Amino acid sequence: MSEAMHDGGDDGGYDGGPVAALRRIGFLLERGREDTFKVKAFRGAAAAILPLPEDELRARADEGTLTDLPGVGSSSAKVIVSALRGELPQRLADLEAEHGGPLTEGGASVRAAMRGDLHSHSDWSDGGSPIEEMAFTAIELGHDYQVLTDHSPRLRIANGLSADRLRRQLGVVDAVNEHLAGSGFTLLKGIEVDILDDGSLDQHDELLERLDVRVASVHSKLAMEERAMTRRMVAAVRNPLTNVLGHCTGRMVTGSRGTRQQSQFDAAAVFRACAETGTAVEINSRPERRDPPSDLLALARDLGCLFSIDSDAHAPGQLDFIAYGAERAEAAGIEPERIVNTWPLERLLEWAHPKG
Repeated sequence: MSEAMHDGGDDGGYDGGPVAALRRIGFLLERGREDTFKVKAFRGAAAAILPLPEDELRARADEGTLTDLPGVGSSSAKVIVSALRGELPQRLADLEAEHGGPLTEGGASVRAAMRGDLHSHSDWSDGGSPIEEMAFTAIELGHDYQVLTDHSPRLRIANGLSADRLRRQLGVVDAVNEHLAGSGFTLLKGIEVDILDDGSLDQHDELLERLDVRVASVHSKLAMEERAMTRRMVAAVRNPLTNVLGHCTGRMVTGSRGTRQQSQFDAAAVFRACAETGTAVEINSRPERRDPPSDLLALARDLGCLFSIDSDAHAPGQLDFIAYGAERAEAAGIEPERIVNTWPLERLLEWAHPKG
């Protein structure tokens, strides 16, 4: 679906404008897992020129003074000049060729059935972009809804949200939705809440009840003894406020943060609890996670679990990672009807409403 975001034609023409070109470059760099500093350069340039009238941009392009603007470097200036001329910027053309095609060979039918994504982060916690940028990209990808799930307080390394910060964020989400009224898209209020050592959730129940969707994940003491970890996870799954069990094993199979062994727990006991409570098992689509592993994914399927295919995006270009999860779900023979984010918004919200 990302190809639809590209406004250039085969003749080298481009009618998207310089801001769209810079945003698209940032998206493709993130989608291709390129260095973050490159992404920030182009997104920063887009933010710098967004408030400026086109006449001023054209004058600066003619005078060669675009780089006098804070946040605009020589590479982004070339993109702006080409876009103003109605030409497809060469940097954008190169990235479209390198990163603009399908991410996977399989999973197309599952991906097409998906209406949204239940796990994403903004710069309020450890994401790299503002809430509105994540929402705009979700719209461009064809989503009907996106759940904002920044971290809870205990995860200090990820700038987890205190109760007061979460309350403020809920007001921001309301403002974003008001701005997007009539678009057919809804930004949903959510959280990735830490599962504490005893299986309780790392936020006040009163606040959790105000949210649309709650993803509960283990981020600490991942090497906990198997029986204790099983009790911890089952307790969290059985909490009426838990909707999705996030990246259940916590493993890392590749990436800049290195690898990490998966947690040990009685997967059958945990997945039975998920099936009994209607809690979805997350198919985490991040390439460095691929969580749950294939054997556990098959076990959850066979035990009757629901699933949520989530990007766990920390940047706009990573929202497209759900294609990886869709490919895994298709390969595992999981029917789209069992994937909660193929459901219409009204059904999703009814399912996610606190139980009990």
